[in-house]
Amino acid sequence: MSRLLDAVEASKNMLVDYVPHSAALGLVVVDAKPGQTWLKVPWNEKLVGNAATGVLHGGVVTTVLDNCAGVSVATALPDMRAIATLDLRIDYMKPAAPGRDVIAWTHCYKVGRNVAFVRGAAYHDDPNDPIATTAMTMMLGPAYGPAGGPGAAGPASGAAPDTTAGGEGPRGRS
Repeated sequence: MSRLLDAVEASKNMLVDYVPHSAALGLVVVDAKPGQTWLKVPWNEKLVGNAATGVLHGGVVTTVLDNCAGVSVATALPDMRAIATLDLRIDYMKPAAPGRDVIAWTHCYKVGRNVAFVRGAAYHDDPNDPIATTAMTMMLGPAYGPAGGPGAAGPASGAAPDTTAGGEGPRGRS
């Protein structure tokens, strides 16, 4: 099991609370396993894209899938690393139903030296009846220090990575 999953045992939502945008949208971790994650975005009137229909904004669906993919990659890695979306493809099949929560599921199915590959779907009840499907590539940056130890950064330690000049954070040495 990855160190990230060990930390998740204490608090599942630390996977999304670490990203202020995710917390602002109200994303909730449903489940996380090595290389797989399920997130929920509870329906909220503030997230509606068309007031006349009550349909959730498509950008919210994209955001939950992107966040879910990042967490899936993180749980597939043996060590904490910086992760950034390189390519994101979303195919919308239908609008999210008004007043309904949306579940996102993603699976990191291949991890290379510098890139990870993810696929997934957003749905209400059945992943075989998706609102949208996704295929993504994620860039893998340098590993963080040991969780809780010197040089630690990222969600497990609660500290933000050092991105200042000369730092060893996600941007590497300047």
